[in-house]
Amino acid sequence: MPAPSFDTHEVFNQSPPYADVDLFASDRPLQDTVAAFGGGDGAALSAFGQRWGAGVMLEEARLANSYTPVLRTFDAKGFRRDVVEFHPAYHALMAESIREGLHASTWQPNGTPAPAPSQVARAARFYMAAQVESGHLCPITMTRASVAALGGEPALIARLMPVIASRSYDASFRPWTEKSGMTLGMGMTEKQGGTDVRANTTTATPSEDYYRLTGHKWFMSAPMCDAFLVLAQAPGGLTCFFVPRFRPDGSVNALRFQRLKDKLGNRSNASSEVEFTEAYGLRIGDEGRGVRTILQMVQLTRLDCAISSAGLMRMALAQAVHHARHRSVFQRRLADQPAMRTVLADMALDVEVAVALVMRLCRAFDLATVDENEAAYARMLTPAIKYWVCKTAPGFIYEAMECLGGNGYVEDSILPRLYREAPVNAIWEGSGNVMCLDVLRAVSRDPEAADAVLGRLAVTPELREAINGIAATLMSTTAESHARSAVERLAFVAAAGALAQCAPADTADLFVRTRLGGRRGSMYGSSEIDNNNAAKFLARAVP
Repeated sequence: MPAPSFDTHEVFNQSPPYADVDLFASDRPLQDTVAAFGGGDGAALSAFGQRWGAGVMLEEARLANSYTPVLRTFDAKGFRRDVVEFHPAYHALMAESIREGLHASTWQPNGTPAPAPSQVARAARFYMAAQVESGHLCPITMTRASVAALGGEPALIARLMPVIASRSYDASFRPWTEKSGMTLGMGMTEKQGGTDVRANTTTATPSEDYYRLTGHKWFMSAPMCDAFLVLAQAPGGLTCFFVPRFRPDGSVNALRFQRLKDKLGNRSNASSEVEFTEAYGLRIGDEGRGVRTILQMVQLTRLDCAISSAGLMRMALAQAVHHARHRSVFQRRLADQPAMRTVLADMALDVEVAVALVMRLCRAFDLATVDENEAAYARMLTPAIKYWVCKTAPGFIYEAMECLGGNGYVEDSILPRLYREAPVNAIWEGSGNVMCLDVLRAVSRDPEAADAVLGRLAVTPELREAINGIAATLMSTTAESHARSAVERLAFVAAAGALAQCAPADTADLFVRTRLGGRRGSMYGSSEIDNNNAAKFLARAVP
C-alpha cells in the first residue's frame, strides 16, 4: 500500500499500526509461564491471542472508550428505569469474554473450584484481554469472584450457577431467572467510610424470608449487572446480601442510581452512586460476618487486578518496542540506540517479572484446595503481588508513552488510555497501604505459616539474606511504618522464585542483581544491562 501524501509533504518514518498480531505467540514470557505452571493448551491460547490481537478487536476497544455509558434514570412517561446504555462495542467485548469463560471457567457447575490448571489457563486469557480493553473486565471479574462468597448459601448458588456459568452474554434488562446468562457486581463502600466498611450505615431490616435494604453506596461497580453483593448493617452486625435488579414478583428492585462516576480511566465501564429504598435482598452467610464473607470474593478480585495491570504493562511495552524498531532518529533506528535499548530492556525485565508473579500466584490458587503450603502462599503473597504489580504499572506505562514521544501522548495512540486505566487497579480492592497492612495481618494471624512461606522463598544465600531482613521488618514493633519497603522486597523475592521456575536462568540472575542487589536507579534505563542481555530481552518480549 503506498504511503499517504499531502500537498506539502510525504508521510514516512512512522511505525505501522500494531494490530493483527497473535498476543500469545508474540509473547515468549507468557508462553514460558503458562508452560511452567501448567496452563494448558497452547494452540487454544494462540487462537485466543489472534482473535484479541485482531485490528477489529482493537477498534471495538477504542469505540467502547470513546462512546461512554449513559445513565437513563426515567423513561418518557416519568417512570423510574435506572438503566445504563452502552455502545455496541462494549457488548461485543462482553460477549467475547463470556464466550471464552473469563467470568466462570474457574468454577465447576456446583460452584466449587475447578481443578488445576483452571486459574492459570484463565489468567493467560484475562492477561491478553486486558491488553486490548480492561474496562469491561470489571463485571467479568466480579462475576467470577462473587461465586466464592455465594458458596455459603448452597440453595441459592445451586439456582444461580447454571445462569452464571453460561457462555451466553445476555444484556437484556429482565429478571435473572429469565435470562440465558448473568453478571454480578458489588457495592461495599459508602461516603463516610471508604475502605473502612465497618463504618457503613446502610441498614438491612428482616422481613419474612428476605431483608429490606435502605441506604447508599458511594461506589457500586457495573450497575447493569443482574445482581450485586452488598454490605449492610443487619441486627446482628455488618452482613453480606444478594441484591438482584428485580424482585421475585418481576418488579424492578429499589436501586436508585444517582449518577455515573466521571472517572479518570476505566471509561468503558459504568460505576455508579446508588441509593436503596427498602430494596429486596437475600442474606449471604450469617449476620455480622459480612466482611469475612465478602473477603472470599475480594481475594479473587485482587488477583485479577494484578493480572490486568500486568497485561496493561505488556501492551505498553509492545507498543514501545514496535515503535522503536520502526522509527529512525539521527540516522539510526531507535531500538539500535544504546540509551533506548537499555530503557526498553529494563522495562521488558519488569514485564517478565509481572507475568511470572501473577502466573505463579494463579498456580497457588489452583492448588490451594489440596496443598496447604500453596494456600498459605496465596494468602500472604496476593496482597504483596497486587501491591507491586499494580503500583508499578502507571509509571511503567508513562515510560512507554515517552518512548513514542509526542505520538504516544495524543489520543490517537492507545498509550493515553492504558495510562488512565492503570491507577484503578492499585486503588480498587485495597490501596497500597491496605495491601501492606494485609500482609502484616497474614503474618500476625499465622506466624508459622508465614515463616514457612518465607523459608520456601529463601532458596539462595542472596534471597535468604533478603528474607531475613523482610521478616525482621514485618515482625518488628514498627512494622507499619516500614511495611511498604518490606512488602516491595517480599514481592521481589517471590519474583525471583517465580522466574527461576519459568524464565532462563540468566533472567532470574539479572533480576536479583538489579532489583534486590541495589544496583538500579529510580528510572527505567538505569539498570546495569549489557547489550547482549538487552537484545535477548527484547527478542523475548516482542519477537
